[in-house]
Amino acid sequence: MKRQFYRVIINAFAFFVAAQFLPIVASTPLHFILAGIVLGLVNLMIRPLLIILTIPLNLLTLGVFTLVINTWMIMLTSGLLPGFYVPGFGVAFLASIMVSLANWGFKEIKS
Repeated sequence: MKRQFYRVIINAFAFFVAAQFLPIVASTPLHFILAGIVLGLVNLMIRPLLIILTIPLNLLTLGVFTLVINTWMIMLTSGLLPGFYVPGFGVAFLASIMVSLANWGFKEIKS
């Protein structure tokens, strides 16, 4: 439970930082936290299925296709959460890189 809480906070912070550099729009600062929660839920329910379905593409691209899956998850988060808007695939791709780096950095610090 503690791990999921930290992950939501890291995701919210990564979205906030990404919004400083990218045209990501959040109505209020609370929407960054809500986006972290929604992204966590989407990653929990939908991402594993997509990872399994795209195993051949992941093998072919040596795992780089996972960034595209992460991009789709951010776009889905943007679609599900009113008040949080990511304007396109390119912006979502850059945001997914930033969120992935933030989560990776947190995991490295924690271990």
